[in-house]
Amino acid sequence: MVRRAAVLGSPIAHSLSPVLHTAAYAELGLAAEWEYQRHECGESGLAAFLDGCDASWAGLSLTMPLKRVALALADTVHEPAAAVGGANTLVFRDGRRHAHNTDVAGIVAALREAGTTRVRTATVIGAGATAASALAALRELGATEPHAVTALARYLGRTAELSAAAERMSAVVAFAPLTDIERHLDVDLVVSTVPAGAADHLADVVAAGRAAVFDVVYAPWPTPLAAAAAGAGRTAVGGFEMLLHQAAVQVELMTGAERAPVEAMRAAGLAELRRRAAAPA
Repeated sequence: MVRRAAVLGSPIAHSLSPVLHTAAYAELGLAAEWEYQRHECGESGLAAFLDGCDASWAGLSLTMPLKRVALALADTVHEPAAAVGGANTLVFRDGRRHAHNTDVAGIVAALREAGTTRVRTATVIGAGATAASALAALRELGATEPHAVTALARYLGRTAELSAAAERMSAVVAFAPLTDIERHLDVDLVVSTVPAGAADHLADVVAAGRAAVFDVVYAPWPTPLAAAAAGAGRTAVGGFEMLLHQAAVQVELMTGAERAPVEAMRAAGLAELRRRAAAPA
């Protein structure tokens, strides 16, 4: 029986997950036994999709907008998915659905790989689901003191999701309007969790500070924010590294492999990004 896995979300056409997981299967010698696909799926369709998964299914990677609804459809919710309030992974085992969040591990691994092994203070741009994962990662890296993390939002009335996650983590987070960013740059790390283009206008302001930069965007790369930081001599870490390392944890959870082949996955993912960048618009 071929074991099946897939990535679900909407939109899903440009997901790199099939490239990363398929590369892992090949390196692990599982290419003939495992397949990984992508499926367009919105919140209203997830329950039916899960009900249609038979014993051949090993697990699912989940992107927006499915991370929150997945919690309600899982039999078991593991940390840090419960604390963050969202699952990007469902693993099928013993007839049960196990919800995990590997985004947190992906952020931690990406930053450590770049030499950022300890973070005492940080500013997070954005206050949504990715910001909640970033908060959990920052706490793992050492930002645990009250107000060690400041979240900047365009509209402070839309911070309920991150506020709830912080409460579940027993974290005391400061909130401030994005327009006040210059007051919050004397930190170890600035994390941008907003979509491509949304933080471009902040590049020079952030680069003038002392902080390293982590931008969750992976294409196009480097983002203006990352380029400005690197040009100023700061460490700049991108979303591809986060995606790579969170996918590696997913491979381990789904296949039972002791260690995912990160370098093979990295090579395949970067090659695909180069191919897409060179393709006609």
